[in-house]
Amino acid sequence: MYRTRYMYQNLGRLSKACYFAPSNQHQMDFNHFVKIAEELGIKIKQVTDTVELLDGGATVPFISRYRKEVTGSLDEVQVAAIRDRTQQLRDLEKRKEAILKSIEEQGKLTPELKDKINAAETMSLLEDLYLPYKPKRRTKATVAREKGLEPLATKIFEQMSFDLESEASNYIDTDKEVNTVEEALQGARDIIAEWVNENVDLRKKMRELFISEGQFVSKVIPGKEAEAIKYKDYFDWTEPVKTAPSHRVLAMRRGEKELFLMLDTCPDEFSAIALMEKTVLENAANESVEQVRMAIKDCYKRLLKPSMETEVRLYTKKKADEEAIRVFADNLRQLLLAAPLGEKAVLAIDPGFRTGCKTVCLGPQGQLLSYDAIFPNEPQKRIAEAGQTIKGLVEKYKVEAIAIGNGTASRETEAFVKSLGLPKNVIVTMVNESGASIYSASDVAREEFPDYDLTVRGAVSIGRRLMDPLAELVKIDPKSIGVGQYQHDVDQGALKNSLDDTVMSCVNGVGVEVNTASKQLLTYVSGLGPVLAQNIVSYRNENGPFKSRNEIKKVPRLGDKAFEQAAGFLRIRNAKNPLDASAVHPERYELLEKMAKDIGAKVNDLMSSEELRSKIILKNYISETVGLPTLQDIMEEISKPGRDPRETFEVFSFQDGVNEMRDLMVGMKLPGIVTNITKFGAFVDIGVHQDGLVHLSHLADKFVTDPSQVVSVNQKIQVTVTEVDIPRKRIALSMKSDPFGERGKTKPKEKQKKEETEVEGDMAAKLAMLKGRFGK
Repeated sequence: MYRTRYMYQNLGRLSKACYFAPSNQHQMDFNHFVKIAEELGIKIKQVTDTVELLDGGATVPFISRYRKEVTGSLDEVQVAAIRDRTQQLRDLEKRKEAILKSIEEQGKLTPELKDKINAAETMSLLEDLYLPYKPKRRTKATVAREKGLEPLATKIFEQMSFDLESEASNYIDTDKEVNTVEEALQGARDIIAEWVNENVDLRKKMRELFISEGQFVSKVIPGKEAEAIKYKDYFDWTEPVKTAPSHRVLAMRRGEKELFLMLDTCPDEFSAIALMEKTVLENAANESVEQVRMAIKDCYKRLLKPSMETEVRLYTKKKADEEAIRVFADNLRQLLLAAPLGEKAVLAIDPGFRTGCKTVCLGPQGQLLSYDAIFPNEPQKRIAEAGQTIKGLVEKYKVEAIAIGNGTASRETEAFVKSLGLPKNVIVTMVNESGASIYSASDVAREEFPDYDLTVRGAVSIGRRLMDPLAELVKIDPKSIGVGQYQHDVDQGALKNSLDDTVMSCVNGVGVEVNTASKQLLTYVSGLGPVLAQNIVSYRNENGPFKSRNEIKKVPRLGDKAFEQAAGFLRIRNAKNPLDASAVHPERYELLEKMAKDIGAKVNDLMSSEELRSKIILKNYISETVGLPTLQDIMEEISKPGRDPRETFEVFSFQDGVNEMRDLMVGMKLPGIVTNITKFGAFVDIGVHQDGLVHLSHLADKFVTDPSQVVSVNQKIQVTVTEVDIPRKRIALSMKSDPFGERGKTKPKEKQKKEETEVEGDMAAKLAMLKGRFGK
């Protein structure tokens, strides 16, 4: 207790929960908090208080938005980092407990070993310490010990000079199947090899060697050259482990998994064995040293190399996964937060040729008003009839925008619609329909539209995406939206957690209108989840629209804790209390009413008058629970209550007359929309049913290391066509001002040239992703 109090008094940052609980668990947690604070560059108190909120059931969005005084204004990224690192360190502690228990049950736990295990800071070091005590399958060393050869191994491993053959002959025992001196020496070497493999210091050095000097060596499996053509760049490829980018690591691993490539990840064997000998061998020259040298070589090839290679593969896979997941999450965030058209009457078209264009009309809240099919394209070409249908629908439902899916026949359908002479106030725009077919066949779509087929549901989804991308895209598995990089190859659990975090962040950042939101959208609101989301919808259906935030408490099973977490992110338009339509949390209504009363006004007056708001002196309202950050948030929110943080919608059009790849010419400058960002560049839709690639080296005139610093998903850009390969369906694009000249290059020419040659490999690796992007 004294030690805990001493740390608290000197650091002044330990939470009361830890101070009054001197248990080992809290001591371990405190050590974790110190470590996390150092890693993130924040105060220990910020970590302890954040963990206390998380352990109490608070969500990341709630903590970062409504508990700034508690956390010291940590943002969502920092709060999530604390959550994840705390869980990781707690998992490490659980593993330590299991290992200590296992070794103790074997009667082999010494105070020194216990201290080493408790001090281990990584899972790899912990497992190295446990390796000699880990229950093993029957090994060569096990067999040698059963033959009584361990004493001989011990004497040889001391590396002293003695009559080796004479000593080994003492262990010949036909009953134990040791018939010769060589068999005895071989058994001793097997035991020594295992000891060397279990050397903690050596394993650490070898791990560092494999990572610092290891090479990815990829070769095509003989006879599979034709089948493996998309992996052509990896048929004979060598690259340092420490610098290999995530997309190439995942590409090589996929090629290996599909049995097209052979992949090795080892350093030079001579260097590895030299390091082992330097660590293990004594500075002597005798027969026993030579036996140990032989055991070292056997250990490397049979035990240590496979073990280290497995570790390096896991290490590089984890790094590649983390990078791919980060890129995916960034892309998803940008897509979800795309500018919404808003509540307008929309006519949506899912274009096609033979089967026609499925056409639906949606009301301002996204409700389905009508469905029809038109055939303006080949082979029917019933243009006049289709034109009359569209004009009639626009007039009947007072359509304000027409959304056209960007799949098959999209450009032809767009040209047809634009030729109809519709009123100028009717917007005509293309909508990315990636994943719409997934939605149309989903349980969610069947639940929403049980009486309509897939084609109608797909068209509805296209229209709703234009109105509110976030509200519609949350109904689809994020992996199906088409903005990932090797998303099916990465750790699926980590991917799901990251994408769920991203969707939750976006949903709560924008806010949700509780009276119109779908169950899927409500599911991502802080503190809710699928069950409470369904209960909200059911209550709304039975009792009509919610009239106030307070009424939400009447929803079955929605208790005080859930209400606290969710209320600030739920909006109710036209409520009696105008704050119910804002991001001000109900727990601060009373404070805001006091502010208004103190200047002789009402809350409504504060929300409409900047002059009145300027009279409020915020420091007068600071208390133990409310600080300046929260007060500033409140004032900012009431100045623009319920303001959508997303950008304003802008109409975009592709280049007229450029509808297919055959219409492209090198040097053309075209408008495009960024559809996906990877570490090696950005994919851009230019309206020809095949995305083009702007390679990293062509994103800007200056040297670029991270594409996300230059472009974002859904960004409208201008590109220049630099290469068109119709047979392989590849388009190379550039955003440089002078893509064919020397102007704008800020790197050595040889480095620029090397990056240019990577375009082929990168595009080959992504070909599978690009194929079928517009398919149905």
